[in-house]
Amino acid sequence: MKDIKVADLMVPLSEYATVPDDASLYDAVMALEQAQEKYTYKHSQYRHRAILVLDKNKKVIGKISQLDVLRALEPKYGEILEGRGFHGVGFSKKFLKSMLKDYALFDNALRDLCRKAAEKPVTKFMHTPGEGEFISEEITLDQAIHQLIIGHHQSLLVTRGEDIIGIMRLTDVFTALFHMMKECQLE
Repeated sequence: MKDIKVADLMVPLSEYATVPDDASLYDAVMALEQAQEKYTYKHSQYRHRAILVLDKNKKVIGKISQLDVLRALEPKYGEILEGRGFHGVGFSKKFLKSMLKDYALFDNALRDLCRKAAEKPVTKFMHTPGEGEFISEEITLDQAIHQLIIGHHQSLLVTRGEDIIGIMRLTDVFTALFHMMKECQLE
């Protein structure tokens, strides 16, 4: 794994879904759809699952995942999840279901929730990447895997110096490792 670099597996920034920081959530979802239709990089069968938010200088300032879009539909999730690190792991189905009732989640029609969320600014729902979400293009695959696992990340922003030049996605790393496993079994 030391002979494979992050740059070998990354998706170039130019092929990823991006929106300016003044875009709406609807604009972001449309950008994701368009990027998925165009994406054929390295014959990957996996589509993009996030949208990058760019500032006026075309620098990445945030990321919105599919889960972030779903959270945006119900504003009360902000109250539930804010600053708590809540992941819902280890809770019974009964408790999780009771939260729907207790917080009156999704009480409004889903169509109305979608319409309201779509009009809101993308910056309201974006995640600002932390230090552990950046990785140099020169880093080896073993170090990248370590960073993905320890940080519980689905992707990492690939850097060249101070610039973000791409995205290394967990699905692409997994695919590369899967192919290595298959090759090992054939030897």
